[in-house]
Amino acid sequence: MELIISLLSGAVGGNIAGALLKKYSMGTLWNSIIGILGGGLGAQLLGMLNIDISGIVGNIASSGVGGAVLLAIVGLIKGATAKS
Repeated sequence: MELIISLLSGAVGGNIAGALLKKYSMGTLWNSIIGILGGGLGAQLLGMLNIDISGIVGNIASSGVGGAVLLAIVGLIKGATAKS
Protein backbone atom coordinates (compact mmCIF):
# COMPACT_ATOMS: atom_id res chain seq x y z
CA MET A 1 0.00 0.00 0.00
CA GLU A 2 2.83 2.41 0.83
CA LEU A 3 4.42 1.77 -2.57
CA ILE A 4 1.18 2.65 -4.38
CA ILE A 5 0.89 5.87 -2.37
CA SER A 6 4.52 6.70 -3.17
CA LEU A 7 4.01 6.16 -6.88
CA LEU A 8 0.81 8.19 -7.02
CA SER A 9 2.32 10.99 -4.96
CA GLY A 10 5.35 11.02 -7.21
CA ALA A 11 3.14 11.34 -10.30
CA VAL A 12 1.31 14.27 -8.73
CA GLY A 13 4.61 15.86 -7.67
CA GLY A 14 6.01 15.48 -11.17
CA ASN A 15 2.96 17.12 -12.72
CA ILE A 16 2.94 19.97 -10.21
CA ALA A 17 6.64 20.57 -10.87
CA GLY A 18 5.95 20.50 -14.61
CA ALA A 19 3.21 23.08 -14.19
CA LEU A 20 5.37 25.35 -12.05
CA LEU A 21 8.58 24.89 -14.02
CA LYS A 22 7.32 25.22 -17.59
CA LYS A 23 10.89 25.23 -18.89
CA TYR A 24 11.42 21.64 -17.65
CA SER A 25 7.95 20.26 -18.38
CA MET A 26 7.76 17.36 -20.80
CA GLY A 27 4.02 17.02 -21.05
CA THR A 28 1.56 15.34 -18.73
CA LEU A 29 2.44 11.75 -19.64
CA TRP A 30 6.21 12.13 -19.25
CA ASN A 31 5.84 14.32 -16.16
CA SER A 32 3.77 11.50 -14.62
CA ILE A 33 6.23 8.76 -15.62
CA ILE A 34 9.25 10.66 -14.33
CA GLY A 35 7.31 11.61 -11.19
CA ILE A 36 6.40 7.97 -10.54
CA LEU A 37 10.04 6.96 -10.83
CA GLY A 38 11.12 9.85 -8.60
CA GLY A 39 8.45 9.08 -6.02
CA GLY A 40 9.49 5.44 -5.81
CA LEU A 41 13.17 6.31 -5.66
CA GLY A 42 12.63 9.06 -3.08
CA ALA A 43 10.70 6.76 -0.76
CA GLN A 44 13.29 3.99 -1.12
CA LEU A 45 16.18 6.38 -0.54
CA LEU A 46 14.67 7.72 2.68
CA GLY A 47 14.01 4.16 3.81
CA MET A 48 17.61 3.15 3.17
CA LEU A 49 18.85 6.19 5.09
CA ASN A 50 16.64 5.20 8.05
CA ILE A 51 14.84 8.54 7.95
CA ASP A 52 11.45 8.25 9.61
CA ILE A 53 8.86 9.90 7.39
CA SER A 54 6.13 9.39 9.99
CA GLY A 55 3.25 7.72 8.23
CA ILE A 56 1.20 8.48 5.18
CA VAL A 57 1.59 12.28 5.24
CA GLY A 58 5.38 12.00 5.30
CA ASN A 59 5.29 9.37 2.57
CA ILE A 60 3.14 11.58 0.35
CA ALA A 61 5.36 14.60 0.94
CA SER A 62 8.65 12.80 0.36
CA SER A 63 7.38 11.03 -2.75
CA GLY A 64 5.96 14.23 -4.20
CA VAL A 65 9.24 16.02 -3.62
CA GLY A 66 11.14 13.06 -5.10
CA GLY A 67 9.00 13.21 -8.23
CA ALA A 68 9.50 16.95 -8.56
CA VAL A 69 13.25 16.75 -8.03
CA LEU A 70 13.71 13.97 -10.59
CA LEU A 71 11.63 15.93 -13.13
CA ALA A 72 13.83 19.00 -12.61
CA ILE A 73 17.00 16.90 -12.99
CA VAL A 74 15.76 15.23 -16.17
CA GLY A 75 14.63 18.62 -17.51
CA LEU A 76 18.07 20.12 -16.85
CA ILE A 77 19.78 17.21 -18.59
CA LYS A 78 17.40 17.43 -21.54
CA GLY A 79 18.00 21.17 -21.83
CA ALA A 80 21.78 20.77 -21.64
CA THR A 81 21.85 18.07 -24.33
CA ALA A 82 19.52 20.05 -26.61
CA LYS A 83 21.94 23.00 -26.62
CA SER A 84 24.87 20.80 -27.69
